Amino acid sequence: MNHDRNAGTLRRLPVQKRSAERFERLLDACAEVLEEVGYAALTTKEVARRADVPIGTFYQFFSDKEGLIGELAVRNLENFMARVTGRIEREEPEGIPGIVEVTVDEFVVMRRTIAGFGVVDFGAVGQDHILEPTRDNNTVVAGRLRSLTASLTGGQDDAELDIAVRVALECADSVLKLAFADDPNGDPRLIAECKHVLNGYLKDRLR
Repeated sequence: MNHDRNAGTLRRLPVQKRSAERFERLLDACAEVLEEVGYAALTTKEVARRADVPIGTFYQFFSDKEGLIGELAVRNLENFMARVTGRIEREEPEGIPGIVEVTVDEFVVMRRTIAGFGVVDFGAVGQDHILEPTRDNNTVVAGRLRSLTASLTGGQDDAELDIAVRVALECADSVLKLAFADDPNGDPRLIAECKHVLNGYLKDRLR
């Protein structure tokens, strides 16, 4: 992981096994509280209580709740990329439609099953630089996703590819938010439309 992105709010990373376990428990507790009460009502005290760790231990790792949220967002992104990459390696989907299918499907599954993911997926409202201090969240995510299209783009100009993947991500972000706005499982029609839009755009741009 790139732990420079959350500078100033993450005090230190765990080294020993016991510390690592407490760190993960804090992230798990954060996700549970987010799922139940949302971002605004989340408190460090409640997260520490749920994680069964002293509040002092919380502040050994994080200087504030934004640092905690940032680490949760990073964990979500790493989990998402691992799931997508794993499926691509196992299934070897064909072309852009295959990658779009896998990527959207894995996001939807996480949205349905991962606690707190609907509140903080790869960022939080009003915190546009939670993953890295110098780049906004969607730029970071787009950079990670761009690697998935490398084998399909040949010698395409990097700047052109950057823009294409970023625009595709913004489109997917908006349509999937709409899909889950009134349906906890996501409106299947809007999820299908998201894939349709991405396929049409990317097939035209990634040549």
